[in-house]
Amino acid sequence: MTQFRRVQIPEITILLISCVIANHDMAAAQKASETSLRQRLDQIANSYTADNAFMGSVLVARGNEILLNKGYGKANLEHNIPNDPDTKFRIGSLTKQFTAALILLLQQDGKLRVEDPVRKYLPDAPKSWDKITLTELLGHNSGIPEIQSDPNFRSWAMSPHTHAEEFALFKDRPLNFEPGSKNEYSNSNYLVLGAVIEKVTGEGYGAQLRNRIFKPLGMNDSGEDKDGLVLPKRAQGYNNNDGRLEPAPSESMSVPWSAGSIYSTTNDLLRWERGLFGGKVLSQSSLKAMTTPGKVSHGFGVGVSTEEGIEVIDHNGAIEGFVAHLAYVPEPRITVIVLSNVFGGAPPAMGNQLVEAMLGKTVVLASERKPVPISKEGLAKFEGVYQMSSGMSFTFTARGDSLEMNAGGTIVPLLYQGVKEGHPRFYVAMVDGEIEFVPDSSGAMMTVISHQHGNNQSGNRR
Repeated sequence: MTQFRRVQIPEITILLISCVIANHDMAAAQKASETSLRQRLDQIANSYTADNAFMGSVLVARGNEILLNKGYGKANLEHNIPNDPDTKFRIGSLTKQFTAALILLLQQDGKLRVEDPVRKYLPDAPKSWDKITLTELLGHNSGIPEIQSDPNFRSWAMSPHTHAEEFALFKDRPLNFEPGSKNEYSNSNYLVLGAVIEKVTGEGYGAQLRNRIFKPLGMNDSGEDKDGLVLPKRAQGYNNNDGRLEPAPSESMSVPWSAGSIYSTTNDLLRWERGLFGGKVLSQSSLKAMTTPGKVSHGFGVGVSTEEGIEVIDHNGAIEGFVAHLAYVPEPRITVIVLSNVFGGAPPAMGNQLVEAMLGKTVVLASERKPVPISKEGLAKFEGVYQMSSGMSFTFTARGDSLEMNAGGTIVPLLYQGVKEGHPRFYVAMVDGEIEFVPDSSGAMMTVISHQHGNNQSGNRR
């Protein structure tokens, strides 16, 4: 019989073996956690496809790693073409950050200064614009009225117009406030900036985009959209009519121009984010100027906010049949891109939840929320019309066992969540927000507060 000798294993060897096993277990746990995160991101995005609230493409990245890059629903329902990461979407007001970057590049070239008055570059501008600087245009602090506030704008925008015809809609109207004294979002600001870019360079806006940004960054699937442009892999925009999707009418692309005419893909917008925040587009001082919040939370073409010590740089874009959301968290370099070819509130709501999931926060989906029972009589006390601080009115109506909100013609179902801190609350799945009712001393609901990702507005019952 063979005899086995007991071999004494050195302690250092045992230690090394233990470290290998521990590292293997840690790597396995990290891999499982990463897989779980990827699955959760996809689950969050997919949850918004219910009732045709969302079709589009979604990309989530952390540093150089892409965790989600996927299309949902159809780019074109009639031809049964699916959305994918190379589908081209109109991105609406995300265009503004590209316009802002061009202005800052021209400043770096020594061709303008953002502190200069706009009339230095556009001498034919109205005298009332004397005190308006490029900085105030970039930050929405100019007081120039919103072009879309013209009552005939919607029908007018459906046909092509020159820049001069467009400026005529707002340039001779009184300023809404003294330049620099307030903040008021206005597309007109960025139309004026487009005119400055063309005047200073002697080239078209689209050519500047292509030569200064798109080509250097390899954004080959992005450009300035034009009427009649045949674009491979273009998404058709849709409106959601009570769950039924209908092709959205398109305004002439001559109208949104430097405020909202760009088309792009999720892959290209990732190249943009990596280029912008990786120092490939602007100098460090220009990027800081662009991403420093002025009045309210507006930087130059982007929103800048800080919650729980975490800075988020983001912006939404909306144009007939399309909504876009682009967010960047500098630390730990998180990028979230949501491009939708269904008009509605899904992209910003989804984008915020994707950011929260990437930051390790608990995300509760609409399908995971359980309604708190409430009687029909209990719902009746919330019915009424409330005038909101934004100027919009919210109308609440009980329908069967639930409450509906009409916000500017959009019907939104609400999910009762019970009473929190003495105030009844309803969940708004479409925007991942809450509606809070505030009772008076008699118990009557006289005030309402809309909560949406740190942005709150209140209203009083008429």
